[in-house]
Amino acid sequence: MPASVPRLFEVEPGTQVRGDCHWQQNPASHGTLLLLHGLEGSSDSTYILGTAEKAFAAGLNVVRLNQRNCGGTERLTRTLYHSGRSADFRAIVLELIECDKLPAIFFAGFSMGGNLVLKMTGEFADSRPAELRAIVAIAPCLDLAACCDALSEKRNFLYNRHFLKHLKRRMYSKVGLFPDVYVKDALTTELERVRNVREFDDAITAPFCGFKNAADYYQRSSAMHCLAAIRVPTLMAAAQDDPFVPFAIFQAAAIRENPNIGLVAPRYGGHCAFISRQSGDERFWCEARIVEFCIRNWRSSQDCRNPWNWSAV
Repeated sequence: MPASVPRLFEVEPGTQVRGDCHWQQNPASHGTLLLLHGLEGSSDSTYILGTAEKAFAAGLNVVRLNQRNCGGTERLTRTLYHSGRSADFRAIVLELIECDKLPAIFFAGFSMGGNLVLKMTGEFADSRPAELRAIVAIAPCLDLAACCDALSEKRNFLYNRHFLKHLKRRMYSKVGLFPDVYVKDALTTELERVRNVREFDDAITAPFCGFKNAADYYQRSSAMHCLAAIRVPTLMAAAQDDPFVPFAIFQAAAIRENPNIGLVAPRYGGHCAFISRQSGDERFWCEARIVEFCIRNWRSSQDCRNPWNWSAV
């Protein structure tokens, strides 16, 4: 895969996000896969890089996206990223269609990124552009409240500690860049009290992003409420042993009753891991499934219904 070409997308006035683009020769004659990372990840997360390599080898353009502030882009916005900012990715999709004239766009998101991509697609509903061909969501956090509750369980203390460490570090970097917005003493006091992600969202995400509290943020930002409106072929992959995305949320009627959504649910896979017993290209099972699903929809001129079901693996 060739070195990436950085590109800044202005998603709203005063806010840019960076994409790392890998273009085939004559990009407009190829499908394009957009990839979006999860909480405290970046365009350089290993699962993003692995998927990108497979997709490019299969003939797709690839754009590895960062959410706001991620991948060392804190200076590009005075605001914070969160699980409800689906409008950012709507703006990117529309720019690539209108400015780059790309004929077929696919979008895959992991964890928090999966929630954002699904929310964006549901918000398009019947107005979604024809160029948006298919969506993949790996371990999507469809119900943010349920996921945060699970993350706070004792068995997940390593995940919780990891996320908090990086969330707090990012906030201190924002203090240095925008001290008029993020006041150091007040912010330090709040962060010292925070012990889990829900408390972080109560103390930081909600007040700085226009929500009443964490509960309001989770309610308004969960993609679960948008799934019934999805009108594009969509594949979800969710491991039944995911430690903090409860598998019960994937039994929702909005998933079962929407013919555009397919679910593959292996018994094992953890959170976005899906390590295969096989070696080679199939070693990271979900990366291969993402590319396979996109290529199938790229090549088909017909309405491609999902072949996946509960017993697919």
